[in-house]
Amino acid sequence: MDRQTLRDWVIRFNEEGPDSLVNKSSPGAPGKLTEEHKAFLVRLVEEGPIPAVDGVVRWRACDLIMRIYEEFGISVSDDTVYRALKALGFSHVSARPKAYKQNEDAMEAFKKTFLPAWRKSGRGLRPAHR
Repeated sequence: MDRQTLRDWVIRFNEEGPDSLVNKSSPGAPGKLTEEHKAFLVRLVEEGPIPAVDGVVRWRACDLIMRIYEEFGISVSDDTVYRALKALGFSHVSARPKAYKQNEDAMEAFKKTFLPAWRKSGRGLRPAHR
């Protein structure tokens, strides 16, 4: 053990008692989003976008970031928005992508419509090897 570490522990113990010897996590930098920002996010997500006004049919992280910047003048990352939404009880739901040139008639014609010919395999019918 390093002498400096032991010295730090003794000083901490003398000032705060035995509970001070338990390692504490660092507080880190305060979050950029305040309660006001989070309430704004909740309102946006629950109301949903208006396509004619907002230009989108569903909110993406980049859209929410833009709205936060327009409203409050702060810029945040995608991760910040996703973490805040998760903490607020929202889950990330993504629609399955669909090719814009899909032909419904061609898709129906391509589907296999015949009944499968199921039959038992011969494994259980053969005598066991000795």
